[in-house]
Amino acid sequence: MSKKSYYAPQGGLPPQTQLLTDRAVFTEAYAVIPKGTLSDIVTSYLPFWKGARFWVLSRPLSGFAETFSQYIAEVQPGGGSDTPEAEPDVEAVLFVVEGEVSLTVDGDEHVLTSGGYAYLPPETRWILHNHGPEAAKFHWIRKKYHRVEGLDAPDLMIANENDVAPTPMPDTDGVWATTRFVDPEDLRHDMHVTIVTFQPGGVIPFAETHVMEHGLYVLEGKAVYRLNQDWVEVEAGDYMWLRAFCPQACYAGGPGPFRYLLYKDVNRHMVLGAR
Repeated sequence: MSKKSYYAPQGGLPPQTQLLTDRAVFTEAYAVIPKGTLSDIVTSYLPFWKGARFWVLSRPLSGFAETFSQYIAEVQPGGGSDTPEAEPDVEAVLFVVEGEVSLTVDGDEHVLTSGGYAYLPPETRWILHNHGPEAAKFHWIRKKYHRVEGLDAPDLMIANENDVAPTPMPDTDGVWATTRFVDPEDLRHDMHVTIVTFQPGGVIPFAETHVMEHGLYVLEGKAVYRLNQDWVEVEAGDYMWLRAFCPQACYAGGPGPFRYLLYKDVNRHMVLGAR
């Protein structure tokens, strides 16, 4: 299995000569945050992190997408945190796109390199540091775990995309495939983070309209994506943020694969009224 490629933001600022016109858009049903938006001046800093900054791609918003937040973290050599998560009932997925990080859970150290994936259950005490020679960049997806009586929380999971075979979608001859890190029938999980791959010319052949919220970060390639009533061009480094029931479809543009990191909430009843 060939080693995968991942786009990571580089920061900086555009020159004063650059036109202001861009592809960024926020609507009642979706948002598109293009890679050019991820400059130095839109980063955030978080308590108890050293040598680190964060691009916040999404956060819960009332009346929009409400289940998750997603960051891209940039951790410099020697940086990291002994107390990265401030809320004990939050679960997380980390996905490394550049460099490497040392993740310590219950005294066990795991080195995550490019393509590295970690699922961190709620109540997990974890530590993350960059002991490498270059900056490390990773996605950090956070969600408040929705507990169900009779179901335990999921277990810690460490993996790497390069070791996981994609699952072809039915009747697509492998043109459309999904890399799954957890068993989709494991109802302990209330969120899935997967990687979706389309070969050039591959399509989602209908407008998906469903209850799941989405975060889609384009890791590689380009496509034309249908979002609600609009067709938008997206490429590696762009982020799409969808509320529930936003119609969605795509055409992969080539010349190489079109791949994105996908978040969705799953496996739970719809909450009726205040929780």
